[in-house]
Amino acid sequence: MSGSFTGKKVLITGSSRGIGRATALSFAKEGADVAIHYRRDEQAAIETAEEARSYGVQALVCKAELEAPAEIDAMFDTVSSEWGALDVFMANAAATSFKPAMETKDYHIDRTYQVVIKSVLHAVQRAVPLMEGRNGRILTVSSLGSQFTLPNYSNIGSAKAALESLTRYLATELGPRGITSNCISPGVVETDSVKFYAKERFETFKNNLTRRTPLGRLTQPEDVAGVALFLAGDAAAFITGQVISVDGGLTLISYDVDGN
Repeated sequence: MSGSFTGKKVLITGSSRGIGRATALSFAKEGADVAIHYRRDEQAAIETAEEARSYGVQALVCKAELEAPAEIDAMFDTVSSEWGALDVFMANAAATSFKPAMETKDYHIDRTYQVVIKSVLHAVQRAVPLMEGRNGRILTVSSLGSQFTLPNYSNIGSAKAALESLTRYLATELGPRGITSNCISPGVVETDSVKFYAKERFETFKNNLTRRTPLGRLTQPEDVAGVALFLAGDAAAFITGQVISVDGGLTLISYDVDGN
């Protein structure tokens, strides 16, 4: 631990588990105060906050339904009243609607785009005033499904593609204010969400992807956390508007010689 983020304030949506949890704890290990956001699992959020505090930092616990702008506002009101500032906002939370395009209903689309796009923009609008004069960092989390087709993923994949575009627009608009905006695009991350996506086929799914990944394993939450810390740090101060893949080379490979 270098303490490179000592005194920094970090808010990550969906940070009670998975990628968000790993990233929040990584920031805490480096001295940042962290706000742990959750929607349903209060106990997981409390446990994450307690672990973060074990590193000697402050940890807030914020419940918010990201489909409700008023709850997003309440979360930022808490951050503002407790800290009065924010250095890093990471939009990590996502919707999970895995259906073929022809079976996707309006309410599936509405919820996915509310969580992946509309809530992010609303949150950024609240985050930016807290970042003034602090060289703030906006981080978003996409997926390989934004560029490559996956079964039953058209709704989320298209929303993630829109998120990548939004990230670039934020980079151009916020750059003059000293704020960078970048997107992390993980490969298949070994989390509960992926297990829910693959269901009973998870082990076969995992083995096939591991075989096709040059670095020989699935992406882990800590892999994504490492890139988030880099993008939030001084070494990445001149990087903005980029989508950075963290997939062990998975998307470099199309087919083996045997067609698999």
